[in-house]
Amino acid sequence: MGGGARELAGYLLALGGWVSALAAAVLPQWRQSSYAGDAIITAVGLHEGLWMSCAAQSTGQVQCRLHDSLLSLDVHIQTSRALMVISLLLGFFGIIVSVVGMKCTKVGEEDPITKSRIAVAGGVLFILSGLCTLAAVSLYATRVTYEFFRESSVPINARYEFGSALFIGWGATGLTMLGGSLLCCSCPPKERRGQHCYRQSQPSTAREYV
Repeated sequence: MGGGARELAGYLLALGGWVSALAAAVLPQWRQSSYAGDAIITAVGLHEGLWMSCAAQSTGQVQCRLHDSLLSLDVHIQTSRALMVISLLLGFFGIIVSVVGMKCTKVGEEDPITKSRIAVAGGVLFILSGLCTLAAVSLYATRVTYEFFRESSVPINARYEFGSALFIGWGATGLTMLGGSLLCCSCPPKERRGQHCYRQSQPSTAREYV
């Protein structure tokens, strides 16, 4: 795979991961009612996310309510919120920086070395974004798992388990970090740098002899 094609593939993967992370941050299904156990309750399904909690009835009606107070939320929700916001900001800057550094764009094409370094910087931003998403999702999943097994006095079907947003977040982490890694491969080797400098010096040498 050529350098330009590799950069384009990495950019598209990272962009897809960033969009998936945005969807995971907005969705309220970070944890949902557990349907394990013998007496399954299906009349109302409860979902909770970083920003709101929802109740889905068997008739199809869904009622959502935003979290009223920020300071009254649990620490793991506040931390996951902050990490997801940082992740989205890093990914947004990575999108802009990567467009400038990619070989398929015309910006700064007179200096390919600097352009490649800019593409690498965009890849690093995407990798950091993926790490923040991974930390946020894993922290929340750890808390859900802890509460599920800690509350032994609560019936199993009244507890919470993983929601779909967690799996979307893990998928977003993989896409973003893979795309960022491909963009980081744009860094030119030292041999190519030397050849580039040598080719630039050849015309002046030839003119001196003429």
